[in-house]
Amino acid sequence: MHSRFGVVAAMLLATAVPATAGAQDHCSQETLDVRGTPVTVAYCVIGPARAAPGGEIGIPVQASYGSPGGSFGRREELLFISGEGSSRVVENLALGPLGLAGQTLHLTLVYAAGAVRVDGALLTPGAITIK
Repeated sequence: MHSRFGVVAAMLLATAVPATAGAQDHCSQETLDVRGTPVTVAYCVIGPARAAPGGEIGIPVQASYGSPGGSFGRREELLFISGEGSSRVVENLALGPLGLAGQTLHLTLVYAAGAVRVDGALLTPGAITIK
């Protein structure tokens, strides 16, 4: 029992945000070209990972989205598979608040080395590969 706790604790410590790290160390920002409109997507890990049910870890992030047509942000917890060198999730981003009504970006996000970044992006309708 103690060795299992030690493995879980070590895994959580390895994925936690170091207190001495700068904000840039755990933030990513990228500008995607969405049918000629620049859409900036940024994710900052804002706290330590936490164990979640089902072999997952919860990563708290501050997400920010912007374009010439608007911007918004939100805090959320993304669930990734625990124990992987890198793990991916899909997030659906309705682009209406950015002035691109009726369009959705399906973002594949990767968590690795303590940061969340965009690994791929698909625009619907039309299933257009953005990244």
